[in-house]
Parts: sequence; C-alpha cells; structure tokens
Amino acid sequence: MASEEKKGEEEEFTTGPFSILTESVKNNTQIIINCRNNRKLLGRVKAFDRHCNMVLENVKEMWTETPRTGKGKKKGKPVSQDKFIPKMFLRGDSVILVVRNPNLTAA
Repeated sequence: MASEEKKGEEEEFTTGPFSILTESVKNNTQIIINCRNNRKLLGRVKAFDRHCNMVLENVKEMWTETPRTGKGKKKGKPVSQDKFIPKMFLRGDSVILVVRNPNLTAA
C-alpha cells in the first residue's frame, strides 16, 4: 500500500500543478511566486514539499510602496522596491501563485 502512495505522489509531482516546482528543481530554472503580502519573489527552487514550503536561492523580492507626504493626506507616486536574498525558506501558506519566469532561461 505504501508503494502505491509513493507512486501516486511521484506522479502528482511530475504531471500535476507541482510539476512547475519539480521542473525548477531539476533544471535550476527561475520561477516567480506571488505571495499573500503582495510581494513577488523571483528565484530558484532548491526543495519543496506538498504544502508548498520552499527553499529558495538567489531570490529577488519585489514590491511597490506608496510614500505618504508629510502634512496632507496625499499619496505620492508608487515606487518599485526590491531586495536580494541569497537563501530563504518560504512557508507554503503565504504562496498564492507560482509561474515559470517567461523572461529568463536557465543559467
């Protein structure tokens, strides 16, 4: 019975929605992850599990901030921000969407 479960899990990771993550691990390709905190992560997946917990490398975290002016309640123009993170663990419950990076190929 355990071997049947293992086969089903392997098939799920190679043909189902997790196939993007599996492909990224095998080919060292970049993916874009949209997170619940309205930030995007561009990086390479080193490992993942069925809960979408991930170990990522060479991550560029991107977000936009709207600066507030001092006195009035006027908002300034949105400013794009980014930060480089060499290694990180991403908890799966913060993941909304995972897509292949259409702009870059494997290095």
